[in-house]
Amino acid sequence: MAMKIGFIGLGIMGAPMVGHLVQAGHALFVSSRSGLPSSLAAQPLTLCETARQVAQQAEVIILMLPDTPDVGEVLFGAGGVAEAELTGKVIVDMSSISPLDTKQYARRIEQLGGHYLDAPVSGGEVGAKAATLSIMVGGPQAVFEQLLPVLQLMGKNITRVGENGDGQTAKVANQMIVALTIEAVGEALLFAARAGADPARVRQALLGGFASSRILEVHGERMVKRAFDPGFRISLHQKDLNLALSSAQKMALALPATALAQQLFNSCVAQGGAAWDHSAMVRALEQLSDFAIPAQ
Repeated sequence: MAMKIGFIGLGIMGAPMVGHLVQAGHALFVSSRSGLPSSLAAQPLTLCETARQVAQQAEVIILMLPDTPDVGEVLFGAGGVAEAELTGKVIVDMSSISPLDTKQYARRIEQLGGHYLDAPVSGGEVGAKAATLSIMVGGPQAVFEQLLPVLQLMGKNITRVGENGDGQTAKVANQMIVALTIEAVGEALLFAARAGADPARVRQALLGGFASSRILEVHGERMVKRAFDPGFRISLHQKDLNLALSSAQKMALALPATALAQQLFNSCVAQGGAAWDHSAMVRALEQLSDFAIPAQ
């Protein structure tokens, strides 16, 4: 059944996600600080000036924003979602933000008569375009079941982890694993190249063994081809690791490898690489060794 869906945030991830929803026959009401991207210019959707206007017209309001303060401002700032009548409406935050703030946002939306799901995603631009995102959901079971058909238009592996905030916790854990695996793949391919082997062929050989991973497949290829346009920007991955490290400090939890990955990202940023794809972490490793993987 066609629904009225609001979507706020039309960046690298949000734009293709909106495209899938439109193609499924839903009525889309959208808003973005950067305006309507060219990829959506010909689509039958309604561009709104404010988040409040989106929320007034939509039954479901999806957010895909960069960071915790952005979500807070869109929800509760001037012209925000909370200024609309929210009784019975569902807010689905697919951004990657603080689990603790998410719990607070959910309580405030519920007090206004709405429902709240945190549903961060993994899979990057490739997954967004292919509608194969992994979606980690926190929130009430009944609301999750209600929204599952909509989520299935954007992703494949969709899991309700628990209550509000638990989806964001799962996403932070995901980003820790992704960062550490990028570091491992970078070290392995740098080692192979420095030892005189063809890193592209080494990668191909490893894809058939126990070391195979999606990171080796996609990001390993980026490393050997020197293709570091995002993708997923280093600055955004830094934000996610900051969530991990700040939460770990509050819980008296040691995350030494995560801290190392963040320092390698910091090195990339120091080289002007905040907007590089996160696979470019290998450049920090290359600088430490004064040796770079030859471009294929």
